[in-house]
Amino acid sequence: MSTARDPRPLTGEPLALDLLNTRWNREGATQDLLADTDGLAVWLTGNELAGTYPADAGVLRRLRTARDAIKAAVDGSPREAAPLVDAVLEHGRIRARLTADGPAEEAEFADPAWGPAWLAARNYLELLTAAPERIRSCAGGHCILYFFDTSRNGTRRWCSMAACGNRAKASRHYARSKEN
Repeated sequence: MSTARDPRPLTGEPLALDLLNTRWNREGATQDLLADTDGLAVWLTGNELAGTYPADAGVLRRLRTARDAIKAAVDGSPREAAPLVDAVLEHGRIRARLTADGPAEEAEFADPAWGPAWLAARNYLELLTAAPERIRSCAGGHCILYFFDTSRNGTRRWCSMAACGNRAKASRHYARSKEN
């Protein structure tokens, strides 16, 4: 289990969007948490998957595949991206069971290395089912982060009010003050 701090500016989003947010901009350069297995360990830990899946090259490769597929679906045409997401989803399934506690569903994988990737792709489908219009990219000029808008009226525009939102408001204030 990784004890490294997660360096990303936005965490805690639903799994699919949190996977997309493993790429972010810092001082004009794109950072990638999934550049290596150390970053993968940080991501797995942050999403409570570290005890279940190893931070190895196989999981990393499959997770990058899922990230690319979900990004294509969020940013592009769902029709064109569907085969990419489906290709990830082919590697797992939900098994319904009756347990002592009642009905249960659990994910099953022929190759466990697909587990985190499949879970993220499955979560993307859940977000589409719940409220596809609330899957958003940050309106910050150079920001490449995504979020699920949970605001009451559904008008959130920035990944973070403290970061991108504040920069946008400061920029508008500066522009107004120059006009005067």
